[in-house]
Amino acid sequence: MGGFRSLTARVLLLATAWSAVALVVIAIVISQLYRQSSERAFTDLLRAQLYNVINSMTIGEDNKLSGNPQLGDLRFSQPETGWYWIIEPLGTFAATPLSSSSLGTSNIKVPTILSVPFNNRYERFYRTNDAFGNTVLVAETEVVLDGEGRAARFRVSGNLAVVEDDVHGFSRNLYITLAVFGVGSLIVNGLAILFGLLPLKGARRSLERVRRGEVERLEGRFPREIMPLANDINALIESNRRIVERARMQVGNLAHSLKTPIAVLLNEGRLGEKVPSDLVRSQAEAMQTQVQSYLNRARIAAQRDSLLARSEAEPVMERLVRVMRRLNPDTKFHLSVSPPSLAVALEQQDLEETVGNLLENAARFAKTDIWVAIAPSSPPPGSEGEAARRAWVELIVEDDGPGLEPEQITIAMKRGKRLDESKPGAGLGLSIVSEIASEYNGTFNLDRGAHGGLRARLLLPGVTRDAA
Repeated sequence: MGGFRSLTARVLLLATAWSAVALVVIAIVISQLYRQSSERAFTDLLRAQLYNVINSMTIGEDNKLSGNPQLGDLRFSQPETGWYWIIEPLGTFAATPLSSSSLGTSNIKVPTILSVPFNNRYERFYRTNDAFGNTVLVAETEVVLDGEGRAARFRVSGNLAVVEDDVHGFSRNLYITLAVFGVGSLIVNGLAILFGLLPLKGARRSLERVRRGEVERLEGRFPREIMPLANDINALIESNRRIVERARMQVGNLAHSLKTPIAVLLNEGRLGEKVPSDLVRSQAEAMQTQVQSYLNRARIAAQRDSLLARSEAEPVMERLVRVMRRLNPDTKFHLSVSPPSLAVALEQQDLEETVGNLLENAARFAKTDIWVAIAPSSPPPGSEGEAARRAWVELIVEDDGPGLEPEQITIAMKRGKRLDESKPGAGLGLSIVSEIASEYNGTFNLDRGAHGGLRARLLLPGVTRDAA
């Protein structure tokens, strides 16, 4: 079974089997066609010789058959050849039968007219054996020779060994030719297959160099069929490299962000006094927020370039809007997803958190209406390379509230900043949306919408139709 795990062995085996079957079928078909053609030509030859005999025969003044058929074939004069002509008077015509010298005093077996009837040309052809063991084909007809109605039966036979020898000789040459052609084709096919699979070996060697650390990506010129695979492998290598670098950076950032709360707690502990519970709770909440934030970033980073990061936009949006309508019965939500099959290259959890934060923020400040729309979009300005080639979607959440001024937008985007302390919330929603969009290489911005309120615009990576 080991050989069948080799792509080269499989292709060679299939090519060999198909070529062998095809050549055998071709040989059989051509041989049968040639046999039919030879038998048809043999029959036509006997018919022509039959009518040559008929044309050469007359009834003499002595009421006897006379004539000397000249068929141009010495086999009609050589004994036991199987090539004969025979003329037998019919009815009251009592002339002496005539035959070729090759027949001698013997005769050939003749089937009855019932078993082999005449055709519409008043001819019949049948196979029989002569007295010498030859299998012959006989052409027979009956002809009226004069105005008095005297008739005779004419027969001309030919030895079928001629046809068999011809067919066997042709078939032998055909089989030899096809065998040589088949062996040559197998050699050429084998070389073509080995040559065609060379790029795979080149890709394997390049991948081994990557594994040994000699290069950072697959290098070389690959055929169009293999280039997408090479590009995907390079993208995977680059993604893994970015994940490792980002993990190192985020571990350092997390350690730095936890250093201050931990130092505060340790300092309070050294004082020997009872540490206030509010201080402990605030510092613990700060550390929990930082840990959760970096865990989310690590999870998003691991899924960002994965083919499995995919969410159907319509069911997610409808579910979130349905929940918001129940929580805000006095607010009208207008949802548009075009096309309905639109998919976003985000984990469903991240898409839900992003849209949920935007809807909650809009619901807090909207007067009566909120508009939610998601549709395909062009790449972000300045995009190049893979970012410019991939699909993108635009998500817009707009309300008819008071909106924000440019300087207020800058403050609102900062983590933990709230412009209106009278409204519920922790001030983390917009910053979380911005972080998620950034982690997926998207963009997020706020401005004043057409209805006077705040418009949140997200540009996120989409899923192409091929990937879908």
